[in-house]
Amino acid sequence: MPLNIDWKQILLHLFNFVLLFAILFFLLYRPVKKFMDKRVQYYKDMDDDANKKLADAEELKQTYEEKLSVVDEEIAQKKQDADLLAVKERQEAMDRAEKEAAEIVSRAKVEGEAEKKKIVDGAQAEIVGLVAKAYKKAASDPSAAMDVFLSEANEGKNE
Repeated sequence: MPLNIDWKQILLHLFNFVLLFAILFFLLYRPVKKFMDKRVQYYKDMDDDANKKLADAEELKQTYEEKLSVVDEEIAQKKQDADLLAVKERQEAMDRAEKEAAEIVSRAKVEGEAEKKKIVDGAQAEIVGLVAKAYKKAASDPSAAMDVFLSEANEGKNE
């Protein structure tokens, strides 16, 4: 034995090391590796699920935003239609009011003309009556006729 090396002892230690490595590999490394792979897969699945839910939420948000824009456009259109309808109704009401006012004015003019004619005819008849009375009186007494005419004219004014 040169250098005092015992090859038998080295081989036994090497055999023990390999045996220990094999036992530890099968008893510890494989289960730990399997556990770690499951854990990595679990978190990867959670991440994929979260990304899928996020994508679904973004898609849903986009859909709602599109619906909201459509609704906003519809609201704007309805408001514009309502404004146009209000302007149209206001104009129709103004036209009706002007037409009624014109009818009232024309009736008032006709009634006013009729009343005026009635008053003028009444005044003419009264004047004719006064003149006729005055003429009769003048035929009998000229100075008394003028007094009667003036007194009756004053009485007609006071009534």
